[in-house]
Amino acid sequence: MTPIAERSLCGKLVTIGPVLPDDTASIFLWRNDVAAAKLDLPYRPVDWMSYNNWLNDVGRDSTRVLFAIRKLVEPQIIGFALLSAIHPIHRSAELGIRIGQEQDRGNGYGKDATMLMLDYAWKSLNLNRVQLEVLANNERAIRTYRSVGFEHEGTRRRAAFIDGEWIDVAFMGALKSSAEDIRAIPSALSGENVVNWAEQVRPTTRIAAN
Repeated sequence: MTPIAERSLCGKLVTIGPVLPDDTASIFLWRNDVAAAKLDLPYRPVDWMSYNNWLNDVGRDSTRVLFAIRKLVEPQIIGFALLSAIHPIHRSAELGIRIGQEQDRGNGYGKDATMLMLDYAWKSLNLNRVQLEVLANNERAIRTYRSVGFEHEGTRRRAAFIDGEWIDVAFMGALKSSAEDIRAIPSALSGENVVNWAEQVRPTTRIAAN
């Protein structure tokens, strides 16, 4: 385990912890990744000045918490996660997460980081609900969110225009009690008991723009 990992929140595969100065260039590149943007939002380049302002704003904003994601045994950043719109009365927040490189996706790092983010939300911020939006055709992300306790709460049809196509947007939410129940019974999410929930929210409309 690396020195920074020893001072971070640790899962089975990754840690989440503070963003270091050396991490900022990687996050800047990932926020400008055209291919990755197609998974969750319309592409729009972010200039360095705007990016620095965003970083500074996050550090001063009590409604947002930004984490760097790292492998347990390697010091370099592999992604980042953000809790935003933290509401002390409703005890809720919104989650965003990105694993930077394609070779690091599909290896369980995103799932482990999401579980750590939920633990942080429940145990450190005393939140009761975490919610997110995901493109309905991003089946890999939907399976990950479902496996750690998020449930489908609705779909906005043709709500996102990505790379020349209209795509549905799914809303998912996790409640503290439900997420903790799922983590306590991992066998319920294995084998034939797994529900391919991604099929249930497959976009009803994918139409190329004229």
